[in-house]
Amino acid sequence: MSDNQTFSSVKDGILPESQLIAAFDKQQISAAEPLLDRQIQPASLDLRLGARAWRIQASFLPGRGQTVMDKIDKFSMYELDLTQGAVLETGCVYIVELLESLALPESLSATANPKSSTGRLDVFTRLITDGAVEFEAVAAGYTGPLYAEISPRTFSVMVRKGSRLSQLRLRRGQKILDDAGHADLQERHQLVRFDDETIVSINDGIGLSVNLVPQEKTGLVGWRARKHAGLIDVDKPASQPAARFWEAVTEADLFKGGLVLNPDEFYILASQEFVIVPADYAAEMRAYDTRVGEFRAHYAGFFDPGFGMAEIGATPTRAVLEVRSHDVPFLIEQGQTVCRLVYEPMSARPKQLYGAAGSGSNYQSQGLKLAKHFI
Repeated sequence: MSDNQTFSSVKDGILPESQLIAAFDKQQISAAEPLLDRQIQPASLDLRLGARAWRIQASFLPGRGQTVMDKIDKFSMYELDLTQGAVLETGCVYIVELLESLALPESLSATANPKSSTGRLDVFTRLITDGAVEFEAVAAGYTGPLYAEISPRTFSVMVRKGSRLSQLRLRRGQKILDDAGHADLQERHQLVRFDDETIVSINDGIGLSVNLVPQEKTGLVGWRARKHAGLIDVDKPASQPAARFWEAVTEADLFKGGLVLNPDEFYILASQEFVIVPADYAAEMRAYDTRVGEFRAHYAGFFDPGFGMAEIGATPTRAVLEVRSHDVPFLIEQGQTVCRLVYEPMSARPKQLYGAAGSGSNYQSQGLKLAKHFI
């Protein structure tokens, strides 16, 4: 069977775990070391840091005909060995080689996003490939190494070879739903719903809005990161006290019902909507058009099949919004749309859904949940 025939018997869409395993068997995905437990998720593959990293002067894209190493040779300041672990400092930019590499057929392309825990630590990371003209995208037929650009924004982090900060989805064809498709799926599955009769916004995806209503028992609205709070080891869950790194945003912080985002401060907020991803679909959260305000709405964007599904025992689940204002203070108000959720069919239904028993999922049935590193 040729590479172009490898997935000829399956329909277009995002590849589930069974087809990711098949891609490894066909060496369309390779790894320098054996795969780890739960590295393959229902609709994505966790990518692992390799042994070498470079502190670089500035972010870059290699461009057509150039390799990432060509740019590293020109712009790196020094090299780090991640074998025993190393600290990536706040405000610095690093390039790290990954243990995984690709040899995709022309029928497959890929996209990457930070893992949820990475985004909630305010660690900015993007995938880069040789010849890339954009971040996070892997062209159909790409053969070569993978690299991660990493820039901690609020907390310095300890990483090592094998740390998992980002995730990769493989795609056969391109079948992102249009507005009519989203409207039909919303009608059939109630992808997002509200506590009240608010009308769902569908325009280049399904709109997600911010929730600023304080929790009844705690008065909590969200979290604001404390700067210079300390070092976080990305491989040690439940290892840091939340109060040391975060301060609660409560009703007292609201201004006439809205919240003023301070420039270059990082917030964890929740969506007003409850979100569901049906078993035959995957979703990606995309930053809302910046023309509506100078803020970034999220880092981590992949939602796996099964997210928020009551059929597998999930309670109503909000999306967590990782929000950062830029340049000037910015007021966001209850119900303001801050990002879009875009759905795409799976090539096949995953054997195990996100949040199902034994899946090890950290954020099913979440509310205003911080990264798994905090207690």
